[in-house]
Amino acid sequence: MITEHADLKALTVKDIHTASDGTRKILFSLEDGSVIETVIIPCARGRTTVCVSSQVGCAMNCQFCFTGRMGLRKHLSTAEIVEQAVFARRLFSDEFGSINNVVFMGMGEPFHNIDNVIKASAIMVDGQGLQFSPRKVTVSTSGLVPQLKRFLQESNCSLAVSLNATTDEVRNWIMPINRKYNLNLLLGTLREELNLRKKQIVLFEYVMLSGVNDSMDDAKRLIELVQGIPCKINLISFNPHGGSQFKPTPDDKIIEFRNVLIQGGLTVFVRLSRGDDQMAACGQLGEPGDYQLPLLRVPEKFQVAL
Repeated sequence: MITEHADLKALTVKDIHTASDGTRKILFSLEDGSVIETVIIPCARGRTTVCVSSQVGCAMNCQFCFTGRMGLRKHLSTAEIVEQAVFARRLFSDEFGSINNVVFMGMGEPFHNIDNVIKASAIMVDGQGLQFSPRKVTVSTSGLVPQLKRFLQESNCSLAVSLNATTDEVRNWIMPINRKYNLNLLLGTLREELNLRKKQIVLFEYVMLSGVNDSMDDAKRLIELVQGIPCKINLISFNPHGGSQFKPTPDDKIIEFRNVLIQGGLTVFVRLSRGDDQMAACGQLGEPGDYQLPLLRVPEKFQVAL
């Protein structure tokens, strides 16, 4: 009777790509023919992670992100988001062991699809759903402040904020959402909201772009910016792609940047690239096709760096 009245499959596996480091990228077809990408990142220490998408494309137009070239094609339904994690477990648990971590860091801005993302993350952590620990389901945002406040009030999952700059001048350029919700508003909101919630922290993601946001002055400003916010910092090596003009910061400079942050009292991790030879790494997902959002004008003082 159920099969006569209900469709129990939201996604269809179109292809699976395997990177040299073991990372898998699954291409899923939706009912309308759209394609989304989900990444499985194996970890020898039992922390295998599934990186799920929340939209087809993305409207945020972050200048360093390949998905951002696509523009927004559509929001994913709750079922289409949840089923990415279901398929990840079904396809790869035998090979990688249990998949314990979910990150909403695939295609799309999760808080631009806030209703379905809150529902999907709730199903993932429910005892009668997928039974992930709320601490191990992390939803990332570029900084949509009203939706961020709603998420902190309604969800018990973890929060990540893609920061990537220490001045409004740079962030306005590389992350246009900053023109609406600037650093002062974004960080002030986090400071206020997290101080009401003991034991909750935010993970700040910081993509290192050579000559743009990786100076030691940037490191010192970052220390000042996050004062009073319970947080950890994730430094991410930029993964080059055909839709961007940026260059990755050299490894030795990333370490120097990290050391300045540690000396300033911050907890810092350096996230290594995974799956970049199959365009499965951070900022590389999607297929823009013929129509692409425009690249923004480069501020004059950064033109030499690019």
